[in-house]
Amino acid sequence: MRLKLETQLENIISAVALMADSESTRAGRRDRIVNECNVLRQALQDLLNAYSNNKTNSSNDQIEIATTDMTKLTRNLRRLLRKAVIDHISDSFIEVNLPLDSLIDVAKRGDDKQLEDYSQIFLDNAEKLLEVSSMACSMSNNLEGIKLVRMAAIQVQQLTPQIINSAKILASRQSSKVALENMDVFRDLWTKNVKLLTDSVDDITQVNDFLSVSENHILDDLNRGCVALRDSDPDLLDRLAGGIRARCIRVCNVVLSETDLYEPDEVISKINDAVFVLRDQLIGNFAHAVDHAVSSLQQQQQIDDNGFIEASRLIYDGIHDVRNAVLMLYDNSFDAESELNDDDSMPDMNSMNQQVYADTNTYWPGNLYKAETEQEPFKEEHFINYPQEQRQQIQKQLESFRQEKKNFDREVLKWDDKGNDIIVLAKQMCVIMMEMTDFTRGRGPLKSTMDIITAAKKISECGAKLDKLARDIAEECPESQSKRELDAYLKPIPLFCNQLNIASKVKANVIDVSGEPIITGLDSATSLIISAKNLMTAVVSVVKASYVASTKYTSKTGNQKPIVQWKMKAPEKKPLIMTPKPQDAAARVKKASQKKKAEPIRELSDFQA
Repeated sequence: MRLKLETQLENIISAVALMADSESTRAGRRDRIVNECNVLRQALQDLLNAYSNNKTNSSNDQIEIATTDMTKLTRNLRRLLRKAVIDHISDSFIEVNLPLDSLIDVAKRGDDKQLEDYSQIFLDNAEKLLEVSSMACSMSNNLEGIKLVRMAAIQVQQLTPQIINSAKILASRQSSKVALENMDVFRDLWTKNVKLLTDSVDDITQVNDFLSVSENHILDDLNRGCVALRDSDPDLLDRLAGGIRARCIRVCNVVLSETDLYEPDEVISKINDAVFVLRDQLIGNFAHAVDHAVSSLQQQQQIDDNGFIEASRLIYDGIHDVRNAVLMLYDNSFDAESELNDDDSMPDMNSMNQQVYADTNTYWPGNLYKAETEQEPFKEEHFINYPQEQRQQIQKQLESFRQEKKNFDREVLKWDDKGNDIIVLAKQMCVIMMEMTDFTRGRGPLKSTMDIITAAKKISECGAKLDKLARDIAEECPESQSKRELDAYLKPIPLFCNQLNIASKVKANVIDVSGEPIITGLDSATSLIISAKNLMTAVVSVVKASYVASTKYTSKTGNQKPIVQWKMKAPEKKPLIMTPKPQDAAARVKKASQKKKAEPIRELSDFQA
């Protein structure tokens, strides 16, 4: 029996290894699958050893514990495999008709050499669709859906060589009307059967899993697009943007197909509204911003990255809104196992805490955090070279940033930063962001563009540390809405840090007028301010979600010592006896006649932590 179980497990791991080594499986997920397989091997040995030891022991506690561990690890491996399969589905079932259209175009031109190349591309794409369909069937328990997938896959498999032969006939007889009509007939058949295969695969795939993976893929592509824009690579930027648009359209189609299965109600209406906003507004806005950025790069003109950054944020927010709306369908019967958590393994918490404390004061020593009331107000003479319209625009952006800064102060300053590295990092990031916005007005310690670039790098490092801390908190939190919200708020942090890096690369033109530094580049100012505001909004959300996730639930790992200490900051000390200010006698008489009784509610509202 022992040998049989070990052999069966090795057979399973061999099949898993083939899926993990596939091209579409993400590197981080591949490593986690390998680690999970190794842990599963050890768990089986523990179970078998517990069974052998139980022969001389009447207690079954060891067997029950080992069985529970084995069941949990098996469930975790299945969840990782489902993620890997959806990786393949998300990558393969987008623009499925593009290889066929390219093959037909080459056939119409009669280019025999390119025809062979495109025929092979079409054949590889068809085989990939069939392979991914088989993977989806292996991870599903929907028997009727599996039958439909396999029937559609057989039709696609039979059509593939006929499509290639029809293309060869058309290439040899380009002027033949019969050959062209024959090609059109096979194209219609292919389109119909591939759509049936796509719909069948979607039916056996959980929509919330698909949306979670697609959201992660879109976020990865947006980050890569920011890097391509920074590196002035228009081809890569255009290719990534095309993939992002295709993924968004695919998400819209999947969600609309899912809502067709439900009776119309308020939840379905919200889902459809979110999809229509994404499909009809945000995708077009993103495409326009990408086209402008690509054309500017190709013509070697100055890049207006502000539009691309804002369009990227909107497209991600649109995808996230769609996913949140769909999750409302599963609030009453949500499967915690189906919730995708792509957290990679984190370093030891103690060592990272020491690093955070060691790095806390490495950036501009002596620069303390200032509340909003201490910040310098907007002055129009800082923007003397701007026309009135641009001056109003920059003032509007600064006021918007100020409002977000007030929200930051309200949510962060009430916490004591001793023993709470999240608050330490949040304050440190806010200090850097305030100094970057002060630079747009010719103020603060940053004096050159290189200082801005250095500050952007530092804020990216702080963002990475904040991300690691918050993900450790999410790992300690059991499956719940709070954990899902924290994971969702963490995802935009790397994107906004990248956007701030890109904005810092744009040269900020500061000139000296009568010894007074004056900003002259509107795009430089607005890009930095908008990017800083977006990042500050995300940081505030992470702080609030981290507090809820770390205090509302008991740690699922049983750790007694919390990762961070959440303590309210003690109010500033005030004297027990108020000493009156020295005044002359006449002044005191006049004040006495005007003294009013203070209302307790006003005193309470004026109190600040």
